[in-house]
Amino acid sequence: MKRKNNKFKKKGSNSLSKLSLFQKNDGKFSRSCPLSTKNAPLIDYKNISLLKKYVSENGKIISSKITSVSFGKQKKLTKEIKKAKTLGLL
Repeated sequence: MKRKNNKFKKKGSNSLSKLSLFQKNDGKFSRSCPLSTKNAPLIDYKNISLLKKYVSENGKIISSKITSVSFGKQKKLTKEIKKAKTLGLL
């Protein structure tokens, strides 16, 4: 029968110690993009109700890390929000 030798166990061997600020985690908290699903609304500067969901109260665009929008859709959202702001719709 073998004994477990806890003296030589590495310190910080839990899964959180392996993560860095710039590394993605195991994907436990990732969500799918809400604008890439079936029957997703079109991203357009005239669709103000959709654009207001992605703009804060101060008028700043909310980051994709918070909203879980994909990179391509986030760029399109940003473009359309800026267009709506210039036209005075937002």
